[in-house]
Parts: sequence; structure tokens; C-alpha cells
Amino acid sequence: METPDTAAEHAAEHTGIAAQDWAAASADPQYRAAVVDLLGALAYGELAAFERLAEDAKLAPTLADKAELAKMASAEFHHFEQLRDRLSAIDEEPTAAMEPFAQALDDFHRQTAPSDWLEGLVKAYVGDSIASDFYREVAARLDGDTRALVLGVLDDTGHGNFAVEKVRAAIEADPRVGGRLALWARRLMGEALSQAQRVVAERDALSTMLVGGVADGFDLAEVGRMFSRITEAHTKRMAALGLAA
Repeated sequence: METPDTAAEHAAEHTGIAAQDWAAASADPQYRAAVVDLLGALAYGELAAFERLAEDAKLAPTLADKAELAKMASAEFHHFEQLRDRLSAIDEEPTAAMEPFAQALDDFHRQTAPSDWLEGLVKAYVGDSIASDFYREVAARLDGDTRALVLGVLDDTGHGNFAVEKVRAAIEADPRVGGRLALWARRLMGEALSQAQRVVAERDALSTMLVGGVADGFDLAEVGRMFSRITEAHTKRMAALGLAA
């Protein structure tokens, strides 16, 4: 997914944990717990994305579109495998690491099930990009080894440009489609932010790392700035789709 203007890109140089490698950083048990949470959440997200794209392929109007989505689903599954293998390499059980995040992600996908092909494209482009922005914010605070893995699995699978092309063409053919999809994208934004906030709030180690190691919990100002950056990036994506934010 495309991910403009995140904290990871703003950081001119890394300090503290972000300047260390995994071997040094993981000596801190709280940091290690946060990374296991992060990799578990990402791994389940990639597995869910694979399942969703494979399902969305059934809605594709042409054989070429079906093949394109199948290719993207395959890329998401490869990302899942990388995260699963990394968890195993650091002596963590992948299923146990993913389990705490399954309910929140399953709830999100159940509440935002697309009714047609175009809604599926918008969900993949908007919803997945919001999640990627969130994880890139977290990546700015990770050790170098983990940061490289996380940024690697957040690479665009090609769905961004594909979705923009198809959605803009549909709106050009029938401008009434734009209003419906704009409302749908706003709903996705609200649900995705609620999910991200829920995940952070429920995992103490992850929330502490996200706000830069504040010992007594949330730095609400920092969290607010983070979500403001995510919202700004969402507005840019909506414009790329030809939709009003």
C-alpha cells in the first residue's frame, strides 16, 4: 500500500533503541514483548489480507482482474511467511503471538465486508494503507533489524495503483458511484482508526514503545499527532481515488 508522510520518513537519524540491533535491544524484556506484539499483529493482518484478497478475486469482473488480485494475495501470504519465520527465529510461537489480535482484526473485516468489487478495492487501498501508516509510525521506534523487516512487509503489493486506476475509471463512467464510495471510505477510516486505537490501548508494551518509552502509559499529545498524520495521509489517498475525504 502507498504510505505517504509518516513518522518513519520524518526521522533524520535514529537514536536510542532505534539505533540498536535486535541482539542489543531485545535485552529489555518490555521492548521484546512490544516487538512480539507488533510482529504478531502484523502477521495476522497479512494472513487476513491474503484471505480477503483471495475472496475479493471472486468478485472481479474480468479474468485479468481476477489474476491480478490472486497475484497480490500471493504477495501478502509471502509477507505473512516472513513474519512467521521471524517470530520462530526469536523463539516465539507464531500462533500465540497472533492470537491476541485476531478478534480485533476479525471484527474490523466483519464490520466492513464489501458489497461489491469497487467497495473491495477501496477497502484494500484505504483500509490497508491506514494500517500500514500506523505500523510505519511504530517502525520508527524499532531496532534496525526489526525495522527493516517491518518496512519490507509493508511494501506495496501493487494494489494501490491497481485500485486507483479501476476506481477512477468507474467514477468517470458513472459519477454517481463517487458519492457512494466516498461514504464507504469514510466508514473504513473510522473503523480502522478505532481498531488501531483498540490494539494499542490493550497492549501495554506496545503502547509504551509507541509513545517513546513513557513509563506511565499514553502520551496523549503524541498519540494525537500520530493519528493526525495518518488522517492527513488518508485525505491524500482519497484525492488520488477521485473521492472527497
